[in-house]
Amino acid sequence: MLKKDFRKSILFALLASLLLLLGACTNANDENAENNEGTENTEESKDNEDTEGMDHDNMDEDTEGMDHDNMDMSSSGEVPEGLEEAASPTYEVGSKAIIESDHMSGMKGAEATIVGAYDTTVYTISYTPTTGGERVEDHKWVIHEELEGVEEEPLEPGTEVTVNAEHMEGMDGATAVIDSAEQTTVYMVDFTTTTGGEEVKNHKWVTESELSPAE
Repeated sequence: MLKKDFRKSILFALLASLLLLLGACTNANDENAENNEGTENTEESKDNEDTEGMDHDNMDEDTEGMDHDNMDMSSSGEVPEGLEEAASPTYEVGSKAIIESDHMSGMKGAEATIVGAYDTTVYTISYTPTTGGERVEDHKWVIHEELEGVEEEPLEPGTEVTVNAEHMEGMDGATAVIDSAEQTTVYMVDFTTTTGGEEVKNHKWVTESELSPAE
């Protein structure tokens, strides 16, 4: 009788131990699953934050525009054939003036030295660069003498033309549409940017209305 009771006690003890062991394993698995899930959520949240930050940075860069990034600020100083010097410009060659336009970063407010003054028709144009990329809208400025195969008469807005100038990458040879036209005096200028102290030589072009007298 005692042997039978002793065997039952051992059996119950073994069963209890087995149940405790199984319970411990189950709890451990549940905790591991929760930890893994928490780690995945944390990593996913971090990835989302990184991606959002990257999108904003790229957006800010794109918003600055192609004109500023791709414009050739300096030039050789050569002018197109047939371009006539202004007889009595408001700002004479060698004089100083303040630039009031902001075609590019660091231009507005800079003191310019007048290098050349010419009477012509200036245009704003829209075109798709020959190198690809987004279409450029209302680019300032292209002058009449920089358009290929045109007559002497000024062109009307809406006219399709071929550009023969490389103010920006992908401009030369591009097909453009005239957005606006104005007969005025244009200036080629030297200046130092207000944002980084970069010296710009023979910049083309600034119109008379974009300049003010230097104090």
